[in-house]
Amino acid sequence: MTTTTKPSTILRNLGDGLILRRATPEDADALGDFNAKIHSDDGPDQPDDRLAAWTRDLLTLPHPTFSPGDFTVVEDTATGKIVSSINLISQTWAYEGIPFGMGRPELVGTDPAYRNRGLVRVQFETVHEWSRQRGELVQGVTGIPYYYRQFGYEMGLELGGGRAGFGSHVPKLKEGEAEPYRLRPATDADAPFLVRVFEEASKRRLVSAVWDEALWRYEIGGKSERNVNRLEVRLIERTSDRQPVGALTHPWFLWGNHDMLAATHYELLPGVSWLDVTPSIIRYLWQTGVEYAEIEKTQLHAFGLWHGSSHPVYELFGELLPRLRQPYAWYVRVADLPGFIRHIAPALEKRLEGSYLPGFSGEARISFYRSGLRLAFEDGKLTASEPWQPGPGLPTDAGFPDLTFISLVFGRKSFDELRDEFPDCWWDNPKTRALLNALFPKKASSVMGIA
Repeated sequence: MTTTTKPSTILRNLGDGLILRRATPEDADALGDFNAKIHSDDGPDQPDDRLAAWTRDLLTLPHPTFSPGDFTVVEDTATGKIVSSINLISQTWAYEGIPFGMGRPELVGTDPAYRNRGLVRVQFETVHEWSRQRGELVQGVTGIPYYYRQFGYEMGLELGGGRAGFGSHVPKLKEGEAEPYRLRPATDADAPFLVRVFEEASKRRLVSAVWDEALWRYEIGGKSERNVNRLEVRLIERTSDRQPVGALTHPWFLWGNHDMLAATHYELLPGVSWLDVTPSIIRYLWQTGVEYAEIEKTQLHAFGLWHGSSHPVYELFGELLPRLRQPYAWYVRVADLPGFIRHIAPALEKRLEGSYLPGFSGEARISFYRSGLRLAFEDGKLTASEPWQPGPGLPTDAGFPDLTFISLVFGRKSFDELRDEFPDCWWDNPKTRALLNALFPKKASSVMGIA
């Protein structure tokens, strides 16, 4: 079979009968089948139809930030077969409340028979350029250990992780006591409330995704039932008067070995007691998990509150959550680091003002060994963030190997933790250490990325 690809979709001839092109809605079934096999945890002989559903949704259903042409496809023109693919899902994130454009590459995969030909690399070059043209300062991808470091990424931002409890930890209602809080499915009309409650929650975090009403409506009703990334969105209401007090999301299937239902996001309005509401949430998760286990013909063993490294429920209900899962990490790429630092300057200046160094004037020359960054401040204001080239005999104030500085900027590691982990991470004097600790403190993030 020879290709019937429209010439207008072709981006590049890769040689050996391979072309790089944009996807179209007509690719939905073929690309869905490809991703279901390539990304299945159980191998290509047991394709994951949930991944196929995600792919088909992106190609055929309206999405607030994505279009079918945001997939790249490598096609073997001799057979018409898709042999490699990536997509780019654009979105807005915020750093201490400062919005920035972010591009999320996902569904990165290549047919085993076509690997080690640089097909993923050329597609990353393509989507990175698309992201740059869209003004996106950062790219982020979730994936397997090490792999994305080859394309300029560093594990810089915490991802997932949380705590779990078991059946014996589910709080019981007293005899005759009514459930004080109930959960109901969210509707499109609830989108403004969801925006409000999650905007409040983002104030606790360093980095968060910005969800507007269109994104919430898409999550509530815009995805097909089997989409692996579809979340069940629930409003939390007081039983007595049906007033909404918060919101919760969870997957529509059990995690792990089909034995745990986890809340991926759980937030309450300011002034609402976590102590009062959370027992109802745990009971809901357990009962819903039991129902899912019946459908999946398995047995529920745990409920989870999967909110990264920090959340109010951990402080209040730690004894009910004995199983700990440390966060993994987003791979983060910042092509123009000086520009990103300038973009978040208001946050850095606010940190300085609240530190031991208010009104700081001076500079820091930071070596990344093959490149570097110069930061300058005057009376606590950032006056320069620019590339700097380290070299023999040039004074240097601190050093960070490779891309480890990204973990500092995005709060995943503190300066001291990086120094303990990497012997070639260092500072020259106490002033530099104090400055970098003030500018970039370790702080938790829990990003609900758009997919």
